[in-house]
Amino acid sequence: MASHIPAPDEHNAWRLETPGSAGWQRSPRPDAADKFFMVSTDGHVQEPSDLWSTRMDAKYKDRLPGMTVRDGKKFQKTEGFRPLRIRNIEFAGEDLLRNRSGYTPEERIEDLAADGVDAEILFPNKGLTIWATPDAEFSQAMCRVYNDWAWETFAAFNDRLSPMACIASSDITGSIAEVERTAKLGFRGLSLPCKPVWGAPDHEALNYNLPEFEPLWAVIEETGLPMTFHVSTGRDPRTSRGNGGAIINYAVHSLAPTMEPIANLCASGVLEKFPGLRFGSVEAGIGWVAWALCAMDEAHRKHHMFTRPKLKMLPSECFKAHGFATFQEDKPGLDLAREHGLVGNFMWANDYPHHEGTWPHSAQAIERTMGNLNDAERAQILGLNAARIFGFKVPERYTHHADAAVYA
Repeated sequence: MASHIPAPDEHNAWRLETPGSAGWQRSPRPDAADKFFMVSTDGHVQEPSDLWSTRMDAKYKDRLPGMTVRDGKKFQKTEGFRPLRIRNIEFAGEDLLRNRSGYTPEERIEDLAADGVDAEILFPNKGLTIWATPDAEFSQAMCRVYNDWAWETFAAFNDRLSPMACIASSDITGSIAEVERTAKLGFRGLSLPCKPVWGAPDHEALNYNLPEFEPLWAVIEETGLPMTFHVSTGRDPRTSRGNGGAIINYAVHSLAPTMEPIANLCASGVLEKFPGLRFGSVEAGIGWVAWALCAMDEAHRKHHMFTRPKLKMLPSECFKAHGFATFQEDKPGLDLAREHGLVGNFMWANDYPHHEGTWPHSAQAIERTMGNLNDAERAQILGLNAARIFGFKVPERYTHHADAAVYA
């Protein structure tokens, strides 16, 4: 483990609990000779605090996310969020470490290696608010600034640290141009918001099931880049207030809405017109996937008189052929993976350096949750699915082992 990582404090001691990995051919332990090839399919960068203020057109200066003071109290100001009171929360131990980690590529590589991770897919951190506006032009301008910075910072490390190019999809013409630009630069994938038009549900707003998006799908299909939909990028995830709000907002208003773009693509016939598309939810877990696919198939069969267009494939078949979903710890979803034929669609992540992630104790989390899988299934979910979808090369060290055929 990296030398600067302290022993777990009382609030994080539970992270060390594990049944072990007796009987496994390979190990998630970072120092194991027979370690799994591991790709974290969800990590977060640490952007400079002045990234957008120094690079954006001056006309946007007063609209950028930031802080405001009202009645002597500090509030987070983001165009599409309700004002959020900034409270002085004291972080300590590992919780403080997570807030202070991941600022340079070199630091990330050291911390990830100490957690057993060979490669990482990167998303914004502060920049998750770049979609938090109904103004598509403003959002696209913030995306371009982020993409420029991300490529400047991580291009030299793209074999191990791969940022997703952010796209403000409600600006379809601008999105096409940005997809083409970032694909030429060498980005491995795209990050689109869960809803193209930020805000509460509105049936008049554009959404991904509508034909207006077909020119964008055609360009994305041509690039071959997978699309990702990260949690908390469609509407304000901090909807609930008061008692239990942090838990309610996380489960109901952040994770759950990530199902919407998956349903839009699987149910609308988009994948029959554009069979080269690949897409997936990020950080929303996987326990819901089997249920959602069954629910969509049920609607397809029982509500056939209402559905347009008539699909050639079941929605579940569309997802299994084109979709994926990432998770940190989700034993219910892993327990359902084999039974529902989803081992090839699930991808693990440690969510470095966020608090809801498993870093720096990912091995224990993997041992707690993957005991019902076999080694080949674990290998797929921990790294091989990501290598296939995002184009990572599996290092030779993983092919010289008794189960090397798994990595062939």
